[in-house]
Amino acid sequence: MKKNTPFQVLFLFFLLSQLCHAQVDIVYNNLVWSDEFNTNGPINSTNWFQQTQLPNGSSWFSGEVQHYTNQTTNSYVDNGFLHIVAKKEPYTDQGITKQYTSARLNSKFAFKYGRVDVRAKVPLEAGTWPAIWMLGKNINEPGAYFASTYGTTDWPACGETDIMEHGIFPSQPVNYIQGTLHTPSSFGNSVNNGGTIASDLANSYHIYSVNWSPFQISFLLDGVVYYTYNPAVKDANTWPFDKEQYLLLNVAMGGTAGNIDPNFTQTSMDIDYVRVYQNTLVDTERPINFTASVGAVTSSTVELLLNATDNSGSVVYTVAYGTQTFTYAGTSGVQKSVVISGLTPNTNYSFSVAASDLTGNTALNNPIVLNATTTALIACSGTSSLAQQGSFTTGYNYTFQTLGTDVKINFELLDTDKVGVVAYLWKQTPFSEVQMTNVSGNNFTKTITGQTPGSIISYGVKFAYAGGLSVTNYFSYVVGNNNCSLSNADVTEFKQLVYPNPVENILNLHLFDDQNKITLTDILGKTHIEEVVNSDHVIDMSSFKTGIYFLRVENSHGINYSKIIKK
Repeated sequence: MKKNTPFQVLFLFFLLSQLCHAQVDIVYNNLVWSDEFNTNGPINSTNWFQQTQLPNGSSWFSGEVQHYTNQTTNSYVDNGFLHIVAKKEPYTDQGITKQYTSARLNSKFAFKYGRVDVRAKVPLEAGTWPAIWMLGKNINEPGAYFASTYGTTDWPACGETDIMEHGIFPSQPVNYIQGTLHTPSSFGNSVNNGGTIASDLANSYHIYSVNWSPFQISFLLDGVVYYTYNPAVKDANTWPFDKEQYLLLNVAMGGTAGNIDPNFTQTSMDIDYVRVYQNTLVDTERPINFTASVGAVTSSTVELLLNATDNSGSVVYTVAYGTQTFTYAGTSGVQKSVVISGLTPNTNYSFSVAASDLTGNTALNNPIVLNATTTALIACSGTSSLAQQGSFTTGYNYTFQTLGTDVKINFELLDTDKVGVVAYLWKQTPFSEVQMTNVSGNNFTKTITGQTPGSIISYGVKFAYAGGLSVTNYFSYVVGNNNCSLSNADVTEFKQLVYPNPVENILNLHLFDDQNKITLTDILGKTHIEEVVNSDHVIDMSSFKTGIYFLRVENSHGINYSKIIKK
């Protein structure tokens, strides 16, 4: 494939950097290390180390079944591309014979913070596991390039950054790739991951990138961010990414990648280039035009609006209050909104805000002190055991809290005899159902947005659990107020409007609306009647089998369930 000319590289980098600028926190501009693979033959030994030692005595980790070799048949450069080739062939090394060979390359270059771009084409054969990734330079893995000199730390405390992996996600489509972080807080099947679908991995080249700053790590496919890792607390447990890392390129076989195709012979990951960017120019200019002001305030949050300009293109804001300090990255000349949460209602806070650049140059007017008082808590709460369907042995707590134009709704099931509980928020009119988020135990929450102060909303909750469900009554809440009460529809004596019950032949309905949607189901959930009826209606149940039925009535007053006994 034709290589880019220097002018084309510069132009493409300019376009890519402009695209990334809006998506990453720090833009890295200076190429500090690369391999363009322009010389045919063996890999460049100045740049790469071929890792072949079995670290586990007789095997690699994760159940892989290949030998990594230094053979030119497993890694070589041809026509401007690096080829990492996995092959089916018996091979004996270190006294161990394996049936597959491949290559695992360590870069002899390590760095802290920057962006990595790797343009590559990825194999898709069953049982293959191509990877572009990084490890902490301090890893003590036997046979790794830096281990003999710098290896002081076990995995995963050294930190692992998987820029791209394929073939180990059996539940995902074939063109799915993923970026993952392994740390002491989450490793192996790490929760710190994000994936995306690429187009035609086997036949098309894509640019796999990671943008690593002191504040966050973002993964990109063809210049577009698809996952960002930014833990709220950065310590050795969650953020071992404050030390140098080096690059690895390899294709593993089997193990986590699953069964290898019995007809497999060989495949390769083909790499056009590997490039690392950092910001290397000496910067002596301090941020200017630093401003800070208070934005929106609620009972538990304060928004800070920060802005400054810096020649580097990035600004670092440090916010301190009480005993806590937080750091945020912003774009030069672009207002940064920082929301401080978890505050106490009706309390005055003093925030000290400073601006600097990545080099440490500070704004002349540091710090700016901002004072803000959180609003009083606007909420109502209570405890009830009333049910519109099923029943409660103890009951539930409910809370409605206004946060600006949002309302945060919490319901906590107090029954201790229910297991496997999930909760669904029911809106009374028009009826809708949405799953709530579990906070802890049987406490669930859901925030509804865009509410008008002074308006009345009415919600209840369906608790579903092993063996059944229970639905709370509806509660009406005045947005922006501390008032909530049992919804009017809940206190109506619906049982007087469906009679006789038990019923032998004719069931009479006397409903409130001119149009009411009714549904009659049996105890197994089979629907026998579903229709819209007038306020006065009769159901002929003479032909129904003896048993228990459930009548659902939906109208402007909400939804009511009645248990009907057929004699």
